[in-house]
Amino acid sequence: MTLSMFQAIDQIDQIFVTSQHRLVSDLPAEFQSISSAILSVIAIVLVFALLFAITTVLERKGLGRMQNRYGPNRVGPCGFFQPLADGVKSLTKEDLVPRTADQLVHFLAPVLLVMAAFLAYAVLPVGRNMVLVNLNAGVLYFFAVGSLVELAVFMAGWSSRNKYSLLGAMRAIAQMISYEVPLVLASIVVIMAAGSLSTVSIVDMQASYTGIWPHWFVFTPWGFAGFALFMIAATAESNRSPFDLPEGESEIIAGYYIEYSGFKFALFFLGEYLGMFATSAMAITLFLGGWAAPFSFLTWIPSYLWFFAKLVLLILIFIWIRGTLPRLRMDQLMSFAWQFMLPMTLLNLFVAGVWHFMPAGIVRWLVCIALLVAPAILLSRSLKQGKKFAVRHYRFAE
Repeated sequence: MTLSMFQAIDQIDQIFVTSQHRLVSDLPAEFQSISSAILSVIAIVLVFALLFAITTVLERKGLGRMQNRYGPNRVGPCGFFQPLADGVKSLTKEDLVPRTADQLVHFLAPVLLVMAAFLAYAVLPVGRNMVLVNLNAGVLYFFAVGSLVELAVFMAGWSSRNKYSLLGAMRAIAQMISYEVPLVLASIVVIMAAGSLSTVSIVDMQASYTGIWPHWFVFTPWGFAGFALFMIAATAESNRSPFDLPEGESEIIAGYYIEYSGFKFALFFLGEYLGMFATSAMAITLFLGGWAAPFSFLTWIPSYLWFFAKLVLLILIFIWIRGTLPRLRMDQLMSFAWQFMLPMTLLNLFVAGVWHFMPAGIVRWLVCIALLVAPAILLSRSLKQGKKFAVRHYRFAE
């Protein structure tokens, strides 16, 4: 490749960065920083709101195919204007609030949930030089902002003055706290390996190659285990199947947002999907190289396309799991968090240390794999013996 081709590829990769600089360069110096931040925030809101609309259509159509039905196919070509119709319906539906509800807290809960989800995107590098804020403690900021979701859920359940709503909120908070612990512990192995809490530095460490192969953390025993544990915990944090206990229709109707209607209900719906996108993006940043290409000969493809390709792949896996696995019981969910996820994440920290201090070679791989696989088998057997995950038997009523 010639120098001019490299320059053209770099220009395409940095087109959004250079466009932003050109837009703010004509403004007075004291307004350039704030204007640049505003443009970045607008871009984040528009891109991920559009991704939310596309995901809802793909999920409904994908689940429809899995369940031998069509899914949305009436509004627009192939039903792809269905999110627009749903948005109009949410805006025009009556906003019903219980007479005894705390009006202010009832209103603020869905707003806080969406704000917490959008704030998390501030430290996620979606491309080379494409991050809103490069904080030295970006990973810590991400999890700190994510804890606002529990507050929003409790506000929604408590302010509604409804026992079903409060019960759903308590279940949701218990689930989120239980799985937030392994979620954070699973990310610590990457922080140990990178020696930094900066999301930009973590991606930069994975952006190099040996031959054609990338240096992604997922291609190590502790990295693969950490990625698997992180995604399981992220599924529970996002209230996705099979961990969608907070909105168990057969038990507590609709969970903590039972007393919400219209656009407020749509905000909860939006917040859950934005949270799923954010945790998936953090998994990409920590374990899958962020915006880095999977092979060295594909680095000519713009970095932001690689990031969103990985994000779409994880979203499709979420949809596939939802259409495949049944919902767990509450006791199974809590036992799995504290009796399997927590011990495995703590063990993974030890394995990451062993990997660091052992000399490179096949022995290091075998030792680390054995340290992870053997305890995982023992823990899973102990759960089965405790009848928490016994085989289900379905019989016809006689």
